[in-house]
Amino acid sequence: MKHKILIAGFILASLFTSCSDDYLDAPAQSTLDESVIFSSPGLAEGAIDGIKIPFAETNSYRGRFLPFYGLNTDTEWYNSSQTVSDASDLCTYDAKANNSQMNTTNNAWAMMYSGIERANICIRGLRAYGNPTPGSQLGYLLGEALTLRAIYYADLIKAWGDVPYRFEPLNNGNLYVLKTSRDEIYKQLLADLGEAATLVPWPGETTATSSVERINKAFVKGFRARLAMAASGYQQYPDGVRRSTDPQLSVANMYALALSECRSVIASGSAHLESSFETFWRKYNQEYLVAGGESLWEIPFSEGRGRMLFTFAVRHTTNDQFHANGANRGGTAGPLPFVFYDYDQADTRRDVTCVPYKYGTAVNNVAKQELGALNTWYFGKYRYEWMTRFVTSTNDDGVNKIYMRYAEVLLIAAEAANELEGPSAAAPYLKEIRQRAFPSAVHAVKVDAYVNALTSKAAMFNAIVEENKFEFTGEMERKQALIRWNLLKTKLDEAKVKMANLSQRAGEYATVPTTLYYKFKADNVSLDIYGLNRGETANPGADYTSFAWTWTGAAADTKINSLYKAGVNPDNRQFWPIWQVFIDGSNGKIVNDYGY
Repeated sequence: MKHKILIAGFILASLFTSCSDDYLDAPAQSTLDESVIFSSPGLAEGAIDGIKIPFAETNSYRGRFLPFYGLNTDTEWYNSSQTVSDASDLCTYDAKANNSQMNTTNNAWAMMYSGIERANICIRGLRAYGNPTPGSQLGYLLGEALTLRAIYYADLIKAWGDVPYRFEPLNNGNLYVLKTSRDEIYKQLLADLGEAATLVPWPGETTATSSVERINKAFVKGFRARLAMAASGYQQYPDGVRRSTDPQLSVANMYALALSECRSVIASGSAHLESSFETFWRKYNQEYLVAGGESLWEIPFSEGRGRMLFTFAVRHTTNDQFHANGANRGGTAGPLPFVFYDYDQADTRRDVTCVPYKYGTAVNNVAKQELGALNTWYFGKYRYEWMTRFVTSTNDDGVNKIYMRYAEVLLIAAEAANELEGPSAAAPYLKEIRQRAFPSAVHAVKVDAYVNALTSKAAMFNAIVEENKFEFTGEMERKQALIRWNLLKTKLDEAKVKMANLSQRAGEYATVPTTLYYKFKADNVSLDIYGLNRGETANPGADYTSFAWTWTGAAADTKINSLYKAGVNPDNRQFWPIWQVFIDGSNGKIVNDYGY
């Protein structure tokens, strides 16, 4: 079913069985191997597949990076943020270099550099022996390798800021290196992706690009646009939070690049929004892998690896009719409690994204939905109950991570067009997003009138910031966006106020009901809930049961304030520290910045 990355990497393994001195001192044998492997499309493809193996290693993306990076924001949080633990420290902007979740030699940092090293070897070999021209299979493989290396590096920069620059395979001369300014790395990645875009076809043009588990031109261009926006955005440097001072990474240059790339993807017609928001997420959980739709590229996990539902799904208390993945799967993170109430009631994204119930203990293998608490919501984008495959692994679910989708291309285009050309140029892209979000009956008001009223750059920008929230909550893309907008602490502080207002039913949440009413639908599993919407205050009937929908007192205050750790300024903790084991193993070359 999935791309066979777990077995294909054996070809690449012959090139670097270890980073020992014996390997580093034996270039002749490596060169001989490369001349055979990278002149043969079949062998070279196996080597490229090996670049993907580190994504799924135990403490890499699978079990450490994806479960923790991107929390806490003004839309998403670790549901146990109030607890004292190294796991919560990763989310509440208080991680230490010796964090027990991360401070191991096989952790995400090491696995990302393992992927980079594999890519470096493939890129060197293909350039030397493969004649990788546009339109050729070896040309496609070079574009794929360049893009996979850029993915690893983009995530290193996103999580740690400045990191060592390694764009050549390891040897005795470059084993220990200092950190390099991320500006230099961004410029290299943008150049690499520019080259990759000339080498890889559009989605569906070839067998290789028929699956979202393989790299295609729409993703490369969209990803390049994302990196251009990040490179020119605000971020924490060792000397403070600012934009890059490199003229090549100016807002004018990077926004123009991003807009050009997005418009290229849009004009190609090679990707499109799914017909409805719910349809897209149902197809994702059903593991629909055909390229050319909304998903541009996904981190491919085999059925026995990956923890997207294991971590983020609507919680299931026990094994039940929907899965056998183990007890208390899903629900480790969720939307902030007020996010549901910030959506327009007509917005179809709301009920897909924000779920107020979990599945209780199964009786005769059948679990029913149970209301939780106002302070604990779940991401409805990830649902075992929407899968077609029944998960039996007790430790993983195997569902891919969507790395980028077409909706982001439209919103980047809107943001860049607004900055460079004004709100009227941004309007069509924002309208396309909202047309999918709202029923056609209300388009005149919720789409056309709403967007047409955004007549200043500031108004359009603020609307785009909000639209990103409604579109991407639960995908953990918000943190990097808030950072590049220079809104991280501002929005986190706003979120604390909103949670307090919801708890006290004050301000914009004064009319949120304090009592829910529920009964079971005909399937005797799903809840029919009344009282979630403002104005739904009267008991709908004797067959409903009431449920207190409150969240007050010291416990509420403690959890609200745990969005980020007391005494910490999130703008001074935009990145994780480099873990101590890697500092200790750097021969004195690597140190932590940012006050760690």
